[in-house]
Amino acid sequence: MIEDVKKMLARFVEAIPASIFGPDRINYMIENFDKLGESDKNLLWAMINKLLTGMIERDASDIELGGNGTGGYVWLRIFGKKEPMKDMPPFSADEMAVLILNLLNTNQRSYLTVTRNIDFSYTFKYEKRAESVRFRADAYFDLDCLALNMRAISGTIRPIDSLGFNPAVLKVLSHAYVKQGLCLVTGITGSGKSSTLDAIVDWHNQSDPSHVVIIAAPIEFVHKSKVCIIRHREVGRDVLSFKEGVSQALRQDPDIIIIGEMRDPDTIMSALEVTDTGHKVFSTLHTSSAVESIDRIIAEVHPSEQERVRNRLADVLVAVISQKLVPSLDGKRVMAKEVLVVNASVRAAIKNNNTSEIYMMINQGVQFGMNTMEQELKRLYQMKKISLDNAMAYANNKQRMQQILSAV
Repeated sequence: MIEDVKKMLARFVEAIPASIFGPDRINYMIENFDKLGESDKNLLWAMINKLLTGMIERDASDIELGGNGTGGYVWLRIFGKKEPMKDMPPFSADEMAVLILNLLNTNQRSYLTVTRNIDFSYTFKYEKRAESVRFRADAYFDLDCLALNMRAISGTIRPIDSLGFNPAVLKVLSHAYVKQGLCLVTGITGSGKSSTLDAIVDWHNQSDPSHVVIIAAPIEFVHKSKVCIIRHREVGRDVLSFKEGVSQALRQDPDIIIIGEMRDPDTIMSALEVTDTGHKVFSTLHTSSAVESIDRIIAEVHPSEQERVRNRLADVLVAVISQKLVPSLDGKRVMAKEVLVVNASVRAAIKNNNTSEIYMMINQGVQFGMNTMEQELKRLYQMKKISLDNAMAYANNKQRMQQILSAV
């Protein structure tokens, strides 16, 4: 099959005039893409599915295609480490672009020419397990070449008990116990934020008769309604933006709103406003600590709005979970998490713009289920799950980490 794909791709690429280069070359491919016959497109689908099958069988979390950075190879991330699939032949940048474009419909290809980036989801049938596997995908430009990242979405959800939350924290996260408030799950890309949110949704879906609206770009895991009724709204397909999705949710009788990411001031303001109206809201941020998360939200809005946002955030925020996936001694990865539960002292520190005091409040808040990242890394090290070097490498506060490790 690979030889047939390479021949077909060569025919298409050779027809591109040599005088067309740079971003115009991708535009030419998009404009002429439908000249490919259905049999050619089916061959491309089969090639992509073959690559994804190889990804699944290697237990990889991500696959990378195209762009200058890959050197023509397909790359995988396996237990946190990137490596090329050397058992697959290299493809030229143009050949990879055609493979990637075949994953998009006509409207998505047009959108890509304007925005130079598109998020979408993809599902294919994995025959060996007789199941469908879903992927989150991002197509983008790398030095005028088209590139793609696809991340496998687990078909199973980790039970919330396996995440090791203190019972006091579970009470705060529970809609049945706390009916309103903003809960944040934060971390860098690939730290398992979506998996934690899905575990929280599934936990509610087991016992809380409520209405959950999930707004994400793209929708990753698709939940089946059990005790809850769960709606999925994908930005770009079902709703135009996060802001509109949040605003429209108010007219849809929700109890819990999941906002995939608070990525801009409009979404941040919408999240605070909808929480103010008496809803339970869960969302994510790309930050590595609880204090940084608070500071980031306030800094994202216009200076004239920061005082109002600071007071509103102090009133509605109930918990921040900042997590990392740390290489473990068994060659896999283990989740480390910093947990902030907002009490009266934390609320006052936010309102008074004294967020630097919050770290010590977390450090001393064990009775409320709180812990710093450094305390968590120390615990994992003492349990012989991670190495001393990784405990230091993944600490947010290196000096504090040295102090608590020296006391071990």
